[in-house]
Amino acid sequence: MSKSSSSIALDSFDLAILGILQRDNATPQRVIGEAVNLSAPAVQRRIRRMEEAGVIRANVSIVDPARVGQSITIFVEVEVISETAELIDAAKREFASVPEVQQCYYVTGEADFVLVIVVPTMGDYEALTRRLFFGNNNVKRFRTFVAMDRVKVGLEVPLPA
Repeated sequence: MSKSSSSIALDSFDLAILGILQRDNATPQRVIGEAVNLSAPAVQRRIRRMEEAGVIRANVSIVDPARVGQSITIFVEVEVISETAELIDAAKREFASVPEVQQCYYVTGEADFVLVIVVPTMGDYEALTRRLFFGNNNVKRFRTFVAMDRVKVGLEVPLPA
């Protein structure tokens, strides 16, 4: 399945389908069709079109990190020394390749990157900092914020009414 970056026009049916899929991606297409007044094949065609256009990026299960032994969530601001395109691209690739890095954002402001990391222990985080930050000649400094409580975590995108 190709994930192109072409934009497609989304109508009210598409938005309603996306709303349902964001809440529960395992909802049967027949049930979606009943909810939005379309046939199951029409729903299937629309979902396929949105997948091919890259509107739907992936079909995944959201796992509770604590229930699989990844109980510590850490946010890290990373400041680099040199912001050449080549070094920024290298940092993006490195951060994206690390399984513990759940999210990576290249940002404006004092920090250059903000990372969301999950680890089982602070010892594991310390080992990760040695690999990712102390072992990287382009990292100027990093600042760590340890989450005390997961108040709201989600990937659901607000959709127009």
